[in-house]
Amino acid sequence: MLHLVNDFVADLRIFQKMRSTAVQLPGQWDNIERLPAELFTAQQVRDFDAQAITAGTPGIVLMRRAARAVFTALLEHWPKASQVCVFCGSGNNAGDGYLVAQLAAERGLGVQVFELADSDRLQGDAAIARQSLVDSGTAPSAWQDADQPIKADIIVDALLGTGLKGELRPAYHAAITAINASGLPVIAVDIPSGIISDTGAKAGELAVVADVTVSFIGLKRGLLTGSAVDHVGRLSFANLDVDTADLHRSSRDAVWQLGQLASWFTHFPRRANSAYKNKSGHLLIIGGDYGMAGAPLLSAMAALRCGTGLVSVATRPEHISAVVSRAPDVMAVGIEKTAELEKLLARASAVVVGPGLGTGPWAQQLLQQLRELDMPVLIDADALNLISERDYFLPTGPRVLTPHSGEAARLLGADWDNNAVNNDRFACIETLRNRYGGSFVLKGAGSLVASEQSHMLCPYGNPAMATAGMGDILSGVIGALLAQGLAPNMAAELGVLLHAAAADQRVHLRGEHGLLASDMPQALQTLINSLLKHER
Repeated sequence: MLHLVNDFVADLRIFQKMRSTAVQLPGQWDNIERLPAELFTAQQVRDFDAQAITAGTPGIVLMRRAARAVFTALLEHWPKASQVCVFCGSGNNAGDGYLVAQLAAERGLGVQVFELADSDRLQGDAAIARQSLVDSGTAPSAWQDADQPIKADIIVDALLGTGLKGELRPAYHAAITAINASGLPVIAVDIPSGIISDTGAKAGELAVVADVTVSFIGLKRGLLTGSAVDHVGRLSFANLDVDTADLHRSSRDAVWQLGQLASWFTHFPRRANSAYKNKSGHLLIIGGDYGMAGAPLLSAMAALRCGTGLVSVATRPEHISAVVSRAPDVMAVGIEKTAELEKLLARASAVVVGPGLGTGPWAQQLLQQLRELDMPVLIDADALNLISERDYFLPTGPRVLTPHSGEAARLLGADWDNNAVNNDRFACIETLRNRYGGSFVLKGAGSLVASEQSHMLCPYGNPAMATAGMGDILSGVIGALLAQGLAPNMAAELGVLLHAAAADQRVHLRGEHGLLASDMPQALQTLINSLLKHER
């Protein structure tokens, strides 16, 4: 019991330290730290719901708790709202909506309820919830078309829940169109209607754009990646007094972890007082074909700012002066023959290959030299493209591969394209990992990291990161952690979190417009030192 208390105290201190930096760090981080650490599929959460009911909590009780959680969030975010419009579908999500409407009416708010399903077809707890609303004196109206006026200060989206898989039916399409066109704030019950819970993709071209989403029992993994990040808004969670830790987990789906910086940062390499540069890792970055000297340079600067003791860049001889003049801290070496690379590999503790590498004979010769390397290798950019064409280029030792959706599609072959990858990012990264082994980062909104040891989703990041060179920065961050001795899976996870969080902090301080990849090394140093400072 004592070790459980100590663990709790340690976690509380980490959380308090993160909160203590709130004046310098983005406000949404506090919300991320409050979310549960585990992410689930819709089926896993349905299993939990069923077990809770079997254990003695009636379904209608869970439904009332869900409605209370949504209504509490509504009042928290819009305390001056006087009129509420609730859109209800046909399942338990609709039942939650009916009960939210009842709570609003009991509070004295004006209530308008539109329903898209035939009330005679409602079953179980949803039918009980509707009848409870009617008995309280509020009669729902059938939704007919987009010309019906919405009389409200806020809309509650209770149309479609986590069971959505296929295309939207016309009536739902029209209702979602009307909700999005209303200009009113929206709070979504469990998930924005039109978003697929397990993937984060849209079921077609349309989904509700919510300002707040309240998720129940288990946090759904699709709320935090893919298209969902444009629709969820501020994410809140209510466990409805269901302790999932005590329930049987029957699904074979992997349980994903929400990457929360406060806990992951405990793995960041700390230097001893007696440290010297060779004890802090030596990262070798290979890349920079003609015209692309900037890519390995960005990786190198990020690696140095993340604490690597030594960084070497193996590049075209023509680029040496440019690299050294921009970054005298970097040891730049011109490589023409593979024998020259062998000397650098003998001194390195980890390798990054790919930034600006190109795909020609020079690139192929250098990549081939890494095939049987026993030190950790991060593979990115053109190195991934070469491997997609000839998988014998794949290094066989410890490795991290970091594709974006286009590179992932090329690695997977003809059955995949950008759309297929983004429609099911979880399936994509699992397929990649099973085919190629090692640790994988699938970059994008809600980046995913998967390995044999663990699965993590990154909740940080912002649109300003969609700029040239940002992937080269990430390669340098993860490479730095590999060089300092972190295992590939942990280096990938912590590296992704630091990269995205540093961009968040930079945007928080400087604004979203015009973030450059070259801004990121300094942003990483600022973030890391602010986190280290508040540990003391």
